[in-house]
Amino acid sequence: MSGKRVELIVDHREKRTRTFEWLKTFDADITEKQLDVADYIVSDRIGIERKTVDDFLNSIFNKRLFEQLEKLTGTFEKPLLIIEGDPGHLFELRNVHPNAIHGALSSITIDYGVPIIWSHSPKVTASQIYWIAYREQVKKSNGVQARVCKKVKSSGEHQEFIISGLPNINSKISKRLLEKFGTVKNVFSAREERLMKVEGIGKKKARDIFCLLNEKYEK
Repeated sequence: MSGKRVELIVDHREKRTRTFEWLKTFDADITEKQLDVADYIVSDRIGIERKTVDDFLNSIFNKRLFEQLEKLTGTFEKPLLIIEGDPGHLFELRNVHPNAIHGALSSITIDYGVPIIWSHSPKVTASQIYWIAYREQVKKSNGVQARVCKKVKSSGEHQEFIISGLPNINSKISKRLLEKFGTVKNVFSAREERLMKVEGIGKKKARDIFCLLNEKYEK
C-alpha cells in the first residue's frame, strides 16, 4: 500500500486559503465539498477543524467555537482542532480577556476531549493534515467517506442522515423535506413538482434528486 495516494475531503470555503494551496503540492487526491462539519476529513474517524489565531478569537467572542465543537465531537471518533499562527498573538490580536482564552482552551481539551495542534504557518498546517491522512489511510488502512457519518442518536437523526445523502441536500433542507413529507419513503417517492415546494429546492435540484432515485444502478 506504500504507493497509495492519500484522499482528502476539504470544505469548499478552504480553497481560498494558503493552507489549501500548500495542500495541493502534496501527493493527494483532493475532493472539495460543502461540509456541515469540519474543514478537512482525512479518514472515516478523523475530522479536522482549522482556525487561524484571529478566527479562533472571533469564534470565542461569538460563541461559534463551541457549536462547532459539539458537531465535531458528535460526528467523528477522533476530532482535531488545528490553530494556525503564533500562539503568543492569542493575547494581543483582539480585546478578549485572557481568562476567556484560558477557559476556552481548557474546555476544548477537558470538556470536549478535542486535541489542539498548533501550527506556525499554512505550509506547516498542510503538512500536518497530509501526514495525519497518510498515517490513517496508508499505515492504518482507514478509508475516507464521501459523506460524513454522524454518530446517530435517534431515528430522526438517522432519517436526516439518509436524506442528506441526496444531491446538494444539507442538514437544514433534509429536515424540511422530512417535515414536508413525513417519512424517508415519501421523500424518495415524491415527484419533482412536489420537491420544488420545499424551501431551498429549485427546479435543477429537484430534477437531480428525482433522476438519482429513479436511475437504474450500474456498477
